[in-house]
Amino acid sequence: MPEVVYDSLPESLLQFLQGEKLVFVSTIDHETGAPNTTAISWMLAKDAQNIRFAMDPRSRVIANLRKDPRIQVTVPGAGSCFGISGIANIGDDVMNGVSLKMVMVEIQLQEVRDVMFYGGKLSVEPQYEKTYDPKLAKKFDAEIYTALQTD
Repeated sequence: MPEVVYDSLPESLLQFLQGEKLVFVSTIDHETGAPNTTAISWMLAKDAQNIRFAMDPRSRVIANLRKDPRIQVTVPGAGSCFGISGIANIGDDVMNGVSLKMVMVEIQLQEVRDVMFYGGKLSVEPQYEKTYDPKLAKKFDAEIYTALQTD
């Protein structure tokens, strides 16, 4: 079966990325040149061509993207596993209305691949829990998702 490649987010994936989901962001390490992967949850599909996420400006992901803006996002969900490739643009300022010092990164999609192995289907969405104060988590989530939706 040939690999499925899209030039934008399929509708099911666009809808899936409208709220908090576990995704994996891969960049090229600015020191070693090796792949570097980080799990994040503050990501939102702005539209079928652009995805936004929030990240601490001191993170390794941001240092990596400042040197090489190529990025891969792996999304286990919407019934499969998707690899989204694109070019990242890091916002100049910290995100307004967010208590944490975060920057917005917007990815302009280049391609989306269904990377699930042949004959496989993702039947259960990966789950996680936040291990810090639930009220604080709810506050940060609300602030960040509001900022990610704002142009």
